[in-house]
Amino acid sequence: MCTRYLLLERDYRATLTTLDAAGVEAFHSRYNLAVGSMIPVVRAQPQKAGREAVRLRWGLVPSWSKTDEGARLANARAETVAEKPSFRDALRKRRCVIPASGFYEWEKVGRNKQPWLFRQRDESPFGFAGLWASWSAPDGTTLETCAFITTEPNELMRPIHDRMPVMLTPADYALWLDPAVTEPAQLAPLLRPPPASSLSAITVGSRVGNVRFDDPSCLTPVAPQLSFDM
Repeated sequence: MCTRYLLLERDYRATLTTLDAAGVEAFHSRYNLAVGSMIPVVRAQPQKAGREAVRLRWGLVPSWSKTDEGARLANARAETVAEKPSFRDALRKRRCVIPASGFYEWEKVGRNKQPWLFRQRDESPFGFAGLWASWSAPDGTTLETCAFITTEPNELMRPIHDRMPVMLTPADYALWLDPAVTEPAQLAPLLRPPPASSLSAITVGSRVGNVRFDDPSCLTPVAPQLSFDM
């Protein structure tokens, strides 16, 4: 599962520049983005050429859902995303890049859970592989939502959790966002865990477990400092 992440303003701006995305909105650093939040994503513009930056609600609601709550899905599994009714059409036609600076995962330690912060080793921005959907309410209003794709853990993540989000590098963006690419087999090479050596992992305080806290203190390492050096 991936349910919390970090996005710094500088990384948001850098990713939009890399993707040459239109519709840039004001954005301030967020340190504890959670499921249910309105989050910035970049997608191919529907019905016309180019890319756009928009805000979607995290928690996908398929177009065929009867309500905007009943089928809210935060994550899609890479192994089954091409077959699941909630995701298969979006994989072919509605993919997005979700700009990010890092993400959190929780390790079970006895009866407690220890949060970890994962980032690129050089702290450069990356993008989560995302899917989006558009749902029409009975009153005619439209709700656009998204989900993250998760995959098997790499060597860094494996001792902590059994899943991790798919992390796209800038070199992956063009293929992932290409509307002409509609076959899952063409996209499958992107839906794999990143090399463990490309990431860092540090323990952070329990403050990040509460969505009310969304400030730089969420990044504060705890003592003793732990990290992996693959």
